[in-house]
Amino acid sequence: MTDRLVPPKIKDAVEFNLQLKPYQKFNLDNGVPVYTIDAGAQEVIQVEMVFYAGNWFEQQKSVAAATNYLLKNGTSTKSAFEINEEFEYYGAYCNRSCYNETAVVSLSSLSKQLPSILPVVREMITDSVFSEEELDIYKQNSKQRIKVNLQKCDFVATRLIDAYLYGEQHPYGKYTNPEDLDALNSQQLKDFFNQYYLNGQCVIFVSGKLPADIETQLNKAFGDLALKAFNNQLSTIAQAPAAEKKYRIQNDVDGVQGAIRIARPFPNRHNPDFMKVMVLNTVFGGFFGSRLMSNIREDKGYTYGIHSYVQNHIHESAWLISTEAGKDVCEAAIEEIYKEMKLLREDLVEEDELMLVRNYLIGTILGDLDGPFQIMGRWKNLILNNLDGDYFYRSIETIKTISAEELRELAKKYLNPSAFYEIVVI
Repeated sequence: MTDRLVPPKIKDAVEFNLQLKPYQKFNLDNGVPVYTIDAGAQEVIQVEMVFYAGNWFEQQKSVAAATNYLLKNGTSTKSAFEINEEFEYYGAYCNRSCYNETAVVSLSSLSKQLPSILPVVREMITDSVFSEEELDIYKQNSKQRIKVNLQKCDFVATRLIDAYLYGEQHPYGKYTNPEDLDALNSQQLKDFFNQYYLNGQCVIFVSGKLPADIETQLNKAFGDLALKAFNNQLSTIAQAPAAEKKYRIQNDVDGVQGAIRIARPFPNRHNPDFMKVMVLNTVFGGFFGSRLMSNIREDKGYTYGIHSYVQNHIHESAWLISTEAGKDVCEAAIEEIYKEMKLLREDLVEEDELMLVRNYLIGTILGDLDGPFQIMGRWKNLILNNLDGDYFYRSIETIKTISAEELRELAKKYLNPSAFYEIVVI
């Protein structure tokens, strides 16, 4: 009989034996790979078509984003309204997203409705017309959104820090201005669509409660298209980082708050230091209990929140610290950020703090493995970065075993103020 006076043993997250459910894979008739996770109790399914059609491939700014957005805004037989109406009729949802390297068409639906919905998705990615009328609406809405955002110091700081790190012409550093949108025309979008969607590289991720004939259904919908299997190879584009490293910008003469961005170049996930730095970053500013939060929010009261992170790019990356603070304390906040860097370079992280961070990271991963969509999200990130399941398990081992001395050596290597670009926008 259970003694209710004795509390149950609390099991640390690091004691769990994490397992990443393996995917199943098949190829469509045209060679496009399909990765699947068949799991979950609910009769729902998610299909993500990932195209190598991000802004890495565009010759003019905003072409990739505009093309991706307008996929859902009219074909030769359906208006934008009719496309949305069809998805709503079947209780499905279709979203488009454009990133630096990739562009995604994502479908969420009841499993039983998939045969009725896939033809609509096929029509979107083969027969979009990119009418001037729809493009004009997109341009006007986008310009208005930029106009509003340019009044916000955090928006300005975020896009400028990337431009300083990579160069304004690099896919990771360029940003859109209203005149870029004005220069768009329908033919540019059609040409981009033809090259990177109709005849582009594609990979498909499917997760949820999968019908038994999922391979047949996907082959019928997409297997005869002129798509190619993705090869994970991107052309190299040279970076052109800014010569100066410190910037102070007055964006609003009446502004009372400043946006702080501090960042340095950093290797991508294939560098052996990457996962180790994820642990160091968590100690530094990667969660609510981090040193930056404890110092700058809790102790000094300079900000409501501050965090640090490594950008998730396929090629080059960057380590970035981000916060907003009252304009009169921005410089003091920056000073404290560099003090925390110095402490990590000089002193060992205590075991209690390191164990807290280990448990946080493992607990986060546990949460990411709760359900088929989350599991596929893990696999998608690995596959698109040309990594495999071994990387996942090596990461777990790194979190559990990295020492305080290793963290100090990493801090000496990467957390040097002279390597960081710094911007304050008020």
